[in-house]
Amino acid sequence: MTEKFNMDMIDKTFTSYKKGQTFDGVVVLKREDGVIFNIGGKNDAFIPSNDFENFDSVKIGDRFSVVITNQKNEEGLIEASKSLADTLKMANQNAQSLRLGSKFTFVVTKVEDGLVSKMGDYKIVVPLEEASEHYIRNFNSLVGKQLEAVVTEIDKENKLIVASAKLLQEQTRVAIEKNFWNIIFINKIVKGKVERIMPYGAFVSVEGFDCFLHISNISYDKLDKVEDALKVGEEKMFKVIKVDRENKKVELSLKALLEDPKTTRIKELLVGNVYDGEVIKLLQFGAIVRVENGATGLLHISNCTENRQRKIYELVKVGDKVRVEVVSKDEENQKISFKLENLLG
Repeated sequence: MTEKFNMDMIDKTFTSYKKGQTFDGVVVLKREDGVIFNIGGKNDAFIPSNDFENFDSVKIGDRFSVVITNQKNEEGLIEASKSLADTLKMANQNAQSLRLGSKFTFVVTKVEDGLVSKMGDYKIVVPLEEASEHYIRNFNSLVGKQLEAVVTEIDKENKLIVASAKLLQEQTRVAIEKNFWNIIFINKIVKGKVERIMPYGAFVSVEGFDCFLHISNISYDKLDKVEDALKVGEEKMFKVIKVDRENKKVELSLKALLEDPKTTRIKELLVGNVYDGEVIKLLQFGAIVRVENGATGLLHISNCTENRQRKIYELVKVGDKVRVEVVSKDEENQKISFKLENLLG
């Protein structure tokens, strides 16, 4: 019995093509807009010129891999991409090079029982409990985000890589802390970034470690709120004033790097010069006088009169305007000694 010619049977002998499949082939024709690429079967593929890194160097007979991007175009040709195949090849090589403990980056594409991604033909899965050291309210918010993780399991047969972002974060934190405690000490000047502001101070990141800055150590001026002096994200130099290695706490001071206004005012005064001032307080052995630039110092009774029997309240009282001479000053200990020249009015 003679068999009839059956086109359907012949069609079945040809390879079927699906979007995303990879095929090897050869360039059979080069045109201005791209190349015709034979990948076997009854249909050739078309690769546009802009898909090549250097289209001028492409020639008939070149062999490489392509990825199917569309089953047919208006010419009836299968659309394909060499650049996607190159990217896929590189991704597969990267996936195959990973070992247990390897660190890598990936972009979350969806959330199932874990954070899911792809690396070439390999599926990346980070179980939800391994997504972070910190609480995550909405895992879907991570879709499209680039994360870092460390490989915890590899199944080459099923092309599956299981990883943990949490473990990597823990490893990184331990390394940062170890390095930090090796270099930190009291009185060290450090550069820090303001991370969080609280009613009573701010947390400042120094070499990746959170240090505390109390509101009283920000400025010599009294602050109603931390935001009056600091902003989240700004970087400043700070001085380390306390290190508690046992409890892993470090305190910083911004004020310690600034000159105390009291010292500044004392520096402005010259020994031997005379200044106008006001008595602001009486003591058993003298009076405290504030001069015109705001500096305060001691007017000892011995610098008011030669009569040792006199009492200070017999000579001046609080509120009196006086003219005094600077006898001595100690900038480091913020002390000034005055001598009474005369009362003013």
